[in-house]
Amino acid sequence: MATVIHPQNPLLHLRSFSSPSTFFPSKPKTHHLPTSTATATATQHLLSLSEPQQRPPLVSSGPLNYSSSSLIDVDVDIDIDIDRFFGLLRLSVRSGDLSLARAVHASIVKLQEDRDTHLGNPLISAYIKLGHVFGAYKVFTGLSSPNVVSFTALISGFAKSSRQQEAIELFFRMTSEGIQPNEHSFVAILTACIRMFELELGSQVHALVVKMGYLDSVFVANAIMGLYGKFNSSFDYVLKLFDGMPQRDITSWNTVISSMAKEFKYQKAFDLFRDMKRNNAFRLDYFTISTLLIACTGSFSSMEGRALHAHAFRIGLEANLSVNNVLIGFYTKCGSVKDVETVFQRMAVRDIITWTGMIVSYMAFGLVGLAVEIFDKMPEKNCVSYSALLAGFCKNGQAMKVLDLFVKMVEEGLVLTDFTLTSVINACGLLMDTKLSEQIQGFVMKFGFGSNAHIEASLLDMWTRCGKMVNAEKMFHQRVSDQENPIIWTSMICGYARNGQPEDAIYLFQSSQSEGTMVADEVALTSIFGVCGTLGFHEMGKQIHCHALKTGFSSDLGVGNSLISMYFKCYNMSDAIKAFNVMPSHDIVSWNGLIAGHLLFRQGDEALNVWSRMENANIKPDTVSFVLIISAYRVTNSNLVDRCRKLFLSIKTVYGFEPTSEHYASFVSVLGHWGFLEEAEEVINNIPFEPKASVWRALLDCCRTHLNTSIGKRVLKHILSMEPQDPSTYVLVSNLYSALGRWHNSEMVREDMRQRGFRKHPSQSWIILQNKLHSFYARDKSHPQEKDIYSGLEILILECQKAEYVPDTSFVLHEVEEQQKKNFLFYHSAKLAATYGLLTTRHGQPIRIMKNIVVCGDCHTFLKHVSVVTKREIFLRDASGFHCFVNGQCSCKDYW
Repeated sequence: MATVIHPQNPLLHLRSFSSPSTFFPSKPKTHHLPTSTATATATQHLLSLSEPQQRPPLVSSGPLNYSSSSLIDVDVDIDIDIDRFFGLLRLSVRSGDLSLARAVHASIVKLQEDRDTHLGNPLISAYIKLGHVFGAYKVFTGLSSPNVVSFTALISGFAKSSRQQEAIELFFRMTSEGIQPNEHSFVAILTACIRMFELELGSQVHALVVKMGYLDSVFVANAIMGLYGKFNSSFDYVLKLFDGMPQRDITSWNTVISSMAKEFKYQKAFDLFRDMKRNNAFRLDYFTISTLLIACTGSFSSMEGRALHAHAFRIGLEANLSVNNVLIGFYTKCGSVKDVETVFQRMAVRDIITWTGMIVSYMAFGLVGLAVEIFDKMPEKNCVSYSALLAGFCKNGQAMKVLDLFVKMVEEGLVLTDFTLTSVINACGLLMDTKLSEQIQGFVMKFGFGSNAHIEASLLDMWTRCGKMVNAEKMFHQRVSDQENPIIWTSMICGYARNGQPEDAIYLFQSSQSEGTMVADEVALTSIFGVCGTLGFHEMGKQIHCHALKTGFSSDLGVGNSLISMYFKCYNMSDAIKAFNVMPSHDIVSWNGLIAGHLLFRQGDEALNVWSRMENANIKPDTVSFVLIISAYRVTNSNLVDRCRKLFLSIKTVYGFEPTSEHYASFVSVLGHWGFLEEAEEVINNIPFEPKASVWRALLDCCRTHLNTSIGKRVLKHILSMEPQDPSTYVLVSNLYSALGRWHNSEMVREDMRQRGFRKHPSQSWIILQNKLHSFYARDKSHPQEKDIYSGLEILILECQKAEYVPDTSFVLHEVEEQQKKNFLFYHSAKLAATYGLLTTRHGQPIRIMKNIVVCGDCHTFLKHVSVVTKREIFLRDASGFHCFVNGQCSCKDYW
């Protein structure tokens, strides 16, 4: 379409106005609405009135004898007809009767008054309100001289009926014909800009508004604020416009509060709300309450949200559907399941959003059965309802239910959306089933969803979760040139990190930045901060943090959460806490990150202090919170088992969550750590479901620590009788057989593991020097300085043996001779990494080592001796947390 410049306003680029045929390629179908008795009678009367013989004569058939009285009588007759038309049009709109409006239109045509704006404009307005834009356009084209009211009514109609492009072109046609827009015209064109996300054109309209002096109009200013509020980069303009308004209405306040909430400026939204309350001229409406409740949900402001709920009752909004739907979401995040159910049960009117919200809520609380019940009871379902159920199954780890529901949807011919398929693909990733993943990928490709960016990224993520990095890399390289799908880069980076290839993740990120193939947005930054944390790559993490600050992404909630985790994992507690404190808002992930960071440093009491802060601030915990807090009682300075018992019981009785295997494993670990082994065994025996191997493993570790062989044997027997379902259980069972000398059984388990497509991640340790990662595996000889490292390690072993280090060959799970077991021990990856660090750093400088699994007992003992022999501090982070070796002691106190 050609672009022209408006002769009176060169700043405003006008697009050529299309012919009427571009508006309506074909006449839309007529929808006949039910007609009431009153409107039917009115229609019949109108049709009889419009017949020529029924119309009162304007002049007598006798001599042309005009008097003033006769002229007055004629005018009165015409005015009576016109007033009647106006009344009938209002009746047609009130009753939604399109046929009545058409009858009025027909009568006006017969009276030959249809080219006059006096009757034409109300007719256009009536058709627009009845949703009959085609009829409105026909009236408009029949007007002899449409005025600003005619144009504005049709522009508004186009803007509100998904014909925004026509609305814009009609506005330009109006101005090109010399008709000056009024305040309603500007509201109509700005509505079109808002719905088309046309910021550039909207800004030009803003300039025209200023030039013509309409900025003082409350309606126009509200529309401009609504435009800028749609764009993240423009919310400052919203505040400026609002502050400069000489007069405001409730829409003005709602618009500015909504814009602040959308930008996560929750405190500013609350401040504006308080300012609004001080101005008694405004009464809160449902939109104000709903927007503020969304802000409370986003900022986890439980007290403020409950106060708003009470205020909604006081002003008579307790039955408002929109408010109640938002309350369900609020109490899901900031309340209990009982709060949610109370809101739902009190609702006299419910819609599909209400029912779907209840599905999401029950799934969030882990109450999958109740979510399914709600789904089954829904009077009507749509694709969003199905997606909510599928996503809920995934969230609760019930991947098979996702697939069962998906099969049912396909069989019944239901609509499959991007969200539907993404949940199904994620379920395959959770199952880590290669054959099933291949079938799902084939289905996606067959039905033409393969080119969708989000589905492509999900497929790649699925293969990385299945451990099939060859498939993932193949898919990545096929799409790597696609500039339209930067998400796939992020998925590949996460895949490398997940599969123990963090150096590949860093390399890919650096390549993407140097080649400009991936925009480092909030999603990418969150992922790469996670990788830096996994690697302990502190310097790179700080550099990327600077990039986030420059680009403005540091205020993003997800980025802030990943920063907290990254700094904690890089042994930088002060910057982690600072990152938490400067965040504009926090969610439960932020608080969980703070607790998890203290646990990494084995600071249980500090973690419990954070928990107290959460309780005082009425922050609602999630299931992860409870796993972390229970674990904190294991690393407190004193025995607080009684408090831990009360907390564990409150998970269900107070917070409404059903404890999972993860919660039981943490609780058993706490009981076992403090010597309550019999109670821990009893807790496991009373679990109302079949616990995962991790629960028994927690008790077994405690039995080993306390040298309790009687309970240990029972636990061992139970674990060996379990059917492994995941790689970690396979490895555990295989290692236990090896420790018992049952080598044949161990090899059978490993063979079964290989046939299932599972693989054990080998033990790996690494050290970062001068921004370069140096990685080591057991007996690894791939490093360029391999000879120096092995020579240095042999000297180090001899010195440690002089300091009474004795190798513990019980940690070698191979059927070999004793001396060979010692050789295996001496060249574990942690020892190689420590030696390289000692060789390449200055005397007195601490050594920082990262390890992907828990350090073995022999390496732990060896590093304690190394700290004495070399007089160096050695920091090691393994899967259990940080170890600080100083003068022959470890910060973990030999419990890890």
